[in-house]
Amino acid sequence: MKVLVAEDNPEMRQLARDILQAMGLDVITAYDGPNALDTVRAQRPDLVVLDIDMPGMNGFEVCTAIKSDAETAQIPVLMLTAQGDVDHRVYGLAVGADDYLSKPYSPRELMARVETRLRAKTEADQLRQKQQILRQTFERYVHSSVVDQMLRDPGQVKLGGKWQEVTVLFADLEGFTALCEHIPPEELLSVLNGYHNLIVSLILQNGGTIDKFLGDGVMALYNTPLPQENHALFAVQTAVMIREALAEFHQSLAPEYRMCINFGIHTGMAVVGNVGTDRIMDFTAVGDTVNLASRLQGLSHQCQILISHATYQQVQPQVTVRPIGKVQVRNRVEAVTAYEVTELQR
Repeated sequence: MKVLVAEDNPEMRQLARDILQAMGLDVITAYDGPNALDTVRAQRPDLVVLDIDMPGMNGFEVCTAIKSDAETAQIPVLMLTAQGDVDHRVYGLAVGADDYLSKPYSPRELMARVETRLRAKTEADQLRQKQQILRQTFERYVHSSVVDQMLRDPGQVKLGGKWQEVTVLFADLEGFTALCEHIPPEELLSVLNGYHNLIVSLILQNGGTIDKFLGDGVMALYNTPLPQENHALFAVQTAVMIREALAEFHQSLAPEYRMCINFGIHTGMAVVGNVGTDRIMDFTAVGDTVNLASRLQGLSHQCQILISHATYQQVQPQVTVRPIGKVQVRNRVEAVTAYEVTELQR
């Protein structure tokens, strides 16, 4: 690991260098404040051992500059100075120093403090790397604001199976199967991905979670993995926004590729969590709520948004609907009440 020693006194600079090199560290040096700051920005050391009384810029000023720059703010700073009074220590910590060691110092204490700071930096770097991996992974399924909230409070994410209320949205392309019969595969996938990009972007914009792609269809969940107020409304709003965006999107496609997107939405209780094996898992929702949303989507045509009575009860003041009445869905003995959403009350 690389350590910068910023010290204007040549003897003290060499002493610190010898001690740290004996620890097996790569040591670079600076002789004044401006030189120290330039070296930090150019070489990005893993630790800065920083004297306070230096020409050009004192250690406090250098530390402030390091910590105020997003590119260098994560580099730990160990203040090293003959000024050991409380006021200087407090001020040094206030401008961002991570530790403080007064001259004259014991080589063993310097070594111990350096080891502690480098270990803490390694752990912090590993944590940031894990968070970045989590962010890159989850942002494929949920909006970045949801990822921010998950990283701030990971305890909100309950995996392993939970019985909870969710709103499930299914969106499916009408006529895609017939299109598959006479379109080259590469061109077909390009068209399909264009529709998926449109659908997914608006699902994420409304706080939904992409559960899975089902050929030419998409399944999305609302109110999970994080609680979401008005989740039924967000699901319906998603469908309306997608439908409204279709006209402009179709302008970029040849007429034969301009398809309707049909929707089914239902709100109810489902088991939400990990399904699969210890090697391969899928975060999803399971239960009758999912099945009914899928069945409603199967009944819709010509860009219809069909919602269940349970969803309608939660969004009634905010939407205009056309009552469909009782409809029979596959694998259900009793008919269900459905509504077609015509517009949002904005």
